[in-house]
Amino acid sequence: MSTVGLVEWTVFWTVVAIALVADIVVARLGGRTPSVRNAALWSAAWIGLGLAFGAWVALRLGADAGITYLTAYLLEKSLSVDNLFLFILIFKETGIPAGLQHRALFWGIVSALIMRAVLIALGVYLLERFHWVIYIFAAFLLFAAWRMLWGKEEEIKRIEASCALCTSWVGRFIPIMPVTTGTGFLIRKGGRLMATPLLVALVVIETTDLIFALDSIPAVFAVTRDPFLVYTSNVFALLGLRSLYFVLADAIRDLRFLRTGLGIMLLLVAAKMLLADIVEIPPLVSLAVVVLIFGVAVVASRLFPGAPVRM
Repeated sequence: MSTVGLVEWTVFWTVVAIALVADIVVARLGGRTPSVRNAALWSAAWIGLGLAFGAWVALRLGADAGITYLTAYLLEKSLSVDNLFLFILIFKETGIPAGLQHRALFWGIVSALIMRAVLIALGVYLLERFHWVIYIFAAFLLFAAWRMLWGKEEEIKRIEASCALCTSWVGRFIPIMPVTTGTGFLIRKGGRLMATPLLVALVVIETTDLIFALDSIPAVFAVTRDPFLVYTSNVFALLGLRSLYFVLADAIRDLRFLRTGLGIMLLLVAAKMLLADIVEIPPLVSLAVVVLIFGVAVVASRLFPGAPVRM
């Protein structure tokens, strides 16, 4: 695998900066609540951008690097879909109307990019110096798999508790408006600065993403430990999450086998990490497994529909 240098990082950050600016412009022109059609087109554009970057990685760094990036990207994208369940719960608990949800999601994702950079850098540092850290990362993955397979009810209770806790925590520093007013996170009323429920939702999203990152980043480390491939795959998987939310906000309740598929995927990823020194799995095989599991979970949900996933 070729060495990543300044050119690769410059191209990456240039593409991300342009894409974020375009996202802001489109959001403002399209109104507060994007239509499903516009959200689907924009989501397809994000996915296309992520795949195009992967093609560029393959041309620039070699086919193995391109396949590894694509595997990490699809793994991250698959896991991020589960985050949509959490977003629905958070907005339900905080009472954020559909017209303002895009604002909380946008700033939540931007903040997540910074958080992921710090966590990935720390993870790479630890893995390079302490081999036993892989067992801790594998434990995170096994716990995440347990949550996916059997911890749905506990996760709903955790989100409800997090919303109440964040409301109490924010309220210690600044009064909170009982209902959402305007589009800001802060509002001045009667000469007094107050927080809106939108700020509470943003704090909960950030807290939730920190927990999610502790699951997803070790999963990508099982695919590759190259900081460039780990971070870029994370970023491109996250960038389209806002648009994907508005596409799947209703449909995702019908994906009854999605969490089961993701749980199985995390179990296999944990096994891959633990056996990395014994068995070397080719990047193409890892890619095929990720695509197969996610595809089977979605198709099975359509073929064998049941009661919608409770939110």
